[in-house]
Amino acid sequence: MTKNKNNRAIWGTRIKSNMSQSLLKFGNSLNVDKRLYKEDIAGSIAHVEMLFKQKIISFKIKNKIIYGLSKIEKEISNKKFEFNQNYEDIHINIEKRLFQIIGEEAGYIHTGRSRNDQVITDFKIWIRSSIKEINILINKIIHSTLNLASKNIDTIMPGFTHLKNAQPVSFAHYLLAYVEMFERDKKKFNHALNNLDENPLGVAALTGTSFNIDRNYTSKKLGFKKPTNNSIDTVSDRDFVLDFLYNASVCSMHISRIAEELIIWNSDGFKLINLSDKIVTGSSIMPQKKNPDLLEYLRGKTGSAYGNLFSMLTILKGLPLSYFKDLQDDKKLIFDTNDTLVNCLKIFNEILKNCTPNKKIMLELANTGYTTATDLADYLVKNHSLSFRKAYEITASIINFAEKKKRKLGELSMEELRKFEPKLTNDVLKVFDLKNSVNSKKSYGGTSFDNIKKMIIKYRKQI
Repeated sequence: MTKNKNNRAIWGTRIKSNMSQSLLKFGNSLNVDKRLYKEDIAGSIAHVEMLFKQKIISFKIKNKIIYGLSKIEKEISNKKFEFNQNYEDIHINIEKRLFQIIGEEAGYIHTGRSRNDQVITDFKIWIRSSIKEINILINKIIHSTLNLASKNIDTIMPGFTHLKNAQPVSFAHYLLAYVEMFERDKKKFNHALNNLDENPLGVAALTGTSFNIDRNYTSKKLGFKKPTNNSIDTVSDRDFVLDFLYNASVCSMHISRIAEELIIWNSDGFKLINLSDKIVTGSSIMPQKKNPDLLEYLRGKTGSAYGNLFSMLTILKGLPLSYFKDLQDDKKLIFDTNDTLVNCLKIFNEILKNCTPNKKIMLELANTGYTTATDLADYLVKNHSLSFRKAYEITASIINFAEKKKRKLGELSMEELRKFEPKLTNDVLKVFDLKNSVNSKKSYGGTSFDNIKKMIIKYRKQI
């Protein structure tokens, strides 16, 4: 970039001394916020188009500015733009380059706006695009999960509470529980989209502007539903940042929970699933090892999402109205969280495509721990007019007996069962069948095969 009087800081007329290099470097955000260049240029073009429409600038000036901004965008996109670290952010770098391209008329670009509203506008547009990308990735995970579920509707495994065998369930039903988590994530991100759908551009530094601007025009141009209502709140608001960081933290937590479960299921103690060689690593010393490192990576990365959320909450907790430089870190926190989450979603999708159940071991484990005990209690209630608590008591006694004899419930004879409830008939034996147990849970949201098939169809329609 050639030297000219516009190479000095924008406040150079007021502040005579140059800032020390250490302070300049400390306050510089260019390496972080330069990824906002497209949003910044789009916002500036919408702004100058509005200024022309409102007869605040001439047609000639508008066209020159748009020409210069378009040229700058091409330079940055083609990696031919020289970023100047003496200008503290992307916004000033673009403005200074505009002066070099079109001359003094570049100074009209900042009419009726401040960096305060300019930055927030750029940031909201960027987050809006990011959320849409994240929801696309979540849909891909849901699609992969549904594919795996549709192949395993009749695959029976134990459902767990307290990591103890509880009741038999379909592996597909277990997978659909994950789909519910990700569907909630999408809803939260969509809610965040709705919350940030207000245009900050035009509130200037904090009071608005005396120029006859049209904020509805720029809102429409930039894809916002409407302008923000209060200029002071607008420049100090970072609720939309918190929304994103919170939603990303919850989504990361969901990934972490699933990763933890798959790690356990893949362990030699369970062996409920197999992970393809494409998604495991080895050991530097133990030749036999196949480690679920990617799943552990997913589990660990959740901590950085939480940390960024709490960092932003801490920054905001003591800030009065309106704008303070403390807020500059918001972009670094968002970009880091976004990049990590996007990477985790892509990796998790690959894991889903390379994970298969050990059906035989799942069935064997489901058949231990007396998982059909509740079915027996329900049977006694429905067929022998007992209260559930009385049926529970009888069932517990039968389990104690079976446990003492080291036999499964289905291995007890009718004679032995009738010692606890004389009215029992041979049809009680069907309640000990795992498939019958799973299929009997026909209440909405239950694990019966028919329910699962209907839910898979429903989810597919949603994505």
